[in-house]
Amino acid sequence: MLLAAAALLGVVAGVATGYTVQAERAPTPLPPLSQAALSYPDKHVPADEWEPVPAKHDRRVRTDGDLRKLLVKKPKGAREFSFLPITDGWVTPTDYARGFEQPGSMFDSLLEMNVRRIAATEWEHGDQVTSVVLVQFHDLSARSAPGHASSQGSYMVGDDFAGNGGHPIEGSDDGRYWVYDTPYREPGYLPVYGARALACRGDIVLDIHITDTGPIGSDEIRDIAERQLERL
Repeated sequence: MLLAAAALLGVVAGVATGYTVQAERAPTPLPPLSQAALSYPDKHVPADEWEPVPAKHDRRVRTDGDLRKLLVKKPKGAREFSFLPITDGWVTPTDYARGFEQPGSMFDSLLEMNVRRIAATEWEHGDQVTSVVLVQFHDLSARSAPGHASSQGSYMVGDDFAGNGGHPIEGSDDGRYWVYDTPYREPGYLPVYGARALACRGDIVLDIHITDTGPIGSDEIRDIAERQLERL
């Protein structure tokens, strides 16, 4: 993954989203050592015969199905919003790559990592805009998903981005969320505050952004990230 392609959606698209929203609105003035006896099922499975995992407990059944159905639902009262070029819940790799400073490099990286598909949803709630993107890769053994998430998270500590190391997402091995230390400011516009979450589960990377004209609470981005991770 080329870090040069990095400038994430939260800075490029996220900030632009914040200004787009503003432009469309009127100006604003150790467990116990002992344990109970273990119980065993009455039915014994022969050593050479294993029962299949029920579909409802098989993660692959979910993730190989309609990826859009795994997207977290927008909250009550929120309105659909589309800054990303989303078509029926899908975003093409080309359009996804356009949200980065060097779209060509990002697009090439996605192809090298064998990207499979990208699903997304966005909503607006007051002055706050939330974007949830799921990027799925073909080869689980290639570790493309962890690589993509790690690459994207590697520069978040920079002053031009979150400016801090973020916090771990509960239920994830290496997922993290960040609230930007300082808002992005542009003369003539309200400040744009940002937050981001990155995590992967299996062959899917979740990438969540929140932008707002006011400070964003860490619980806001953490809650969405944890709920989305549970659905994967």
